[in-house]
Amino acid sequence: MTSEPTTSTRHAIDPVLLARAFRTVAIAEACSWTGLLIGMVFKYLVVFDDIGVKIFGPIHGVLFILYVVVTLLTARTFRWRAGTTIVGLLASIPPLTTLWFEHSAHRRGLIDGERLRHG
Repeated sequence: MTSEPTTSTRHAIDPVLLARAFRTVAIAEACSWTGLLIGMVFKYLVVFDDIGVKIFGPIHGVLFILYVVVTLLTARTFRWRAGTTIVGLLASIPPLTTLWFEHSAHRRGLIDGERLRHG
């Protein structure tokens, strides 16, 4: 007789890997924002060439969508309150705010994958 985890303790996504993915995507989204902002400075103030925007615009767009998806998965897996989830999603809008939110969530134990995996 084998003992399988109950539905309440089994996760479709490993919480430790999800926490790492959330951190990685939050950092990548912030970096793409930085690249896009630098591209816009060059486009409108320095050389009046939009190559930076052409490169970083699509990259940022993809990472923005990925951040939203990973945030929703993380919120569901770690059972965030609605307000926390909304703040996490809104963090994708102002430049570099995903870094602040990820750091805050980590510090408050909202993405402690080891605790969720074993507890």
